[in-house]
Amino acid sequence: MRWRYAYTALTLCTLAFFATMVARLAISPVVPLITADFGVTNGTIGLALSGMWAAYALAQFPSGVLGDRVGERTVILIAVGATAAASLLLAASPSVVAFFAFAVVLGAGAGLHYSVATTFLTKQFDDIGRAIGFHVAGGPLAGLIAPPVAALVGARYGWRAALLAGAVVAVPGFLLVAWRIRPTPAARPDQPVRDRFELGPLVELLSRPSIAYTTALATMGAFSWQATASFLYTFLLVAGDLDPGTAGLLFSLYFVVHGLTQPLTGSLSDRLDRDAAAMVTMSAGLLGYGGLVIATEVGAGVPALAGATALVGLAMSWGAPVQSRFMDHLGAAERGAGFGLVRTVY
Repeated sequence: MRWRYAYTALTLCTLAFFATMVARLAISPVVPLITADFGVTNGTIGLALSGMWAAYALAQFPSGVLGDRVGERTVILIAVGATAAASLLLAASPSVVAFFAFAVVLGAGAGLHYSVATTFLTKQFDDIGRAIGFHVAGGPLAGLIAPPVAALVGARYGWRAALLAGAVVAVPGFLLVAWRIRPTPAARPDQPVRDRFELGPLVELLSRPSIAYTTALATMGAFSWQATASFLYTFLLVAGDLDPGTAGLLFSLYFVVHGLTQPLTGSLSDRLDRDAAAMVTMSAGLLGYGGLVIATEVGAGVPALAGATALVGLAMSWGAPVQSRFMDHLGAAERGAGFGLVRTVY
């Protein structure tokens, strides 16, 4: 198969997304070390992490507007560069107040990438479901690698060294994007930015039945993803009565299946139907989450928990078909800001 520029774009956008996720996911494993160093509670650092994720969500819509104004490549470079800078600042935080501020900067900077990169990739591929699936897979890959690496580095060299992981990945990502991604034209270079934030057009877009329905699906999917990423390990450890090593292996299994099935469900949505592919993932969720509860209640053991965990991983690959559904119902001229808007909402 002949290598095309589109594959280069897809590879580097996925690497950039991976870098932005590594920087954020490297924090949680070293929270105990951070709290001990600053002499604060888990709740204080938890508040900083909430600020980071809130900034990440709120940055989605402005990133789409910015991409229309200056071009997607520029925004991707800003996102990856900001991720690297914020990771360095977090590692050098002199106080918990500075840590909070830099965590918010990290969330906002990382949040500039995904919506714009997805819009960019839809211009490179006809089978957008598969492309989005590969791009989304950068997140689970980061979830598989970043936490254990950060924990090991933190245990040996301290939390500041662990938080440098984001910069270690983001800097080469920035250089590769700058080198290999061609300049992209701005979709709306002359339109005043303030016009894009007028309430009327935003309400009109969100109130379209196709967009409202897809946003509802994505909201429920995002809720489930966040809950799973946050609490599945603890659930396996406590409710499953597993040792930390076994719980960690099953949690890794979740990320492996989650990452591998994203391109598959995206391709399925291209070949068959977006809703049919989304239904496959959500049906797997019914079986997977239900299986986890039943297996822990009856003490079914590790094989049953592994099977249920794999189904949960498949369930969380809803992103490829559902996000492709957004693109199907957004006009080419409104995909940048429009996709960013729905991303912020859900």
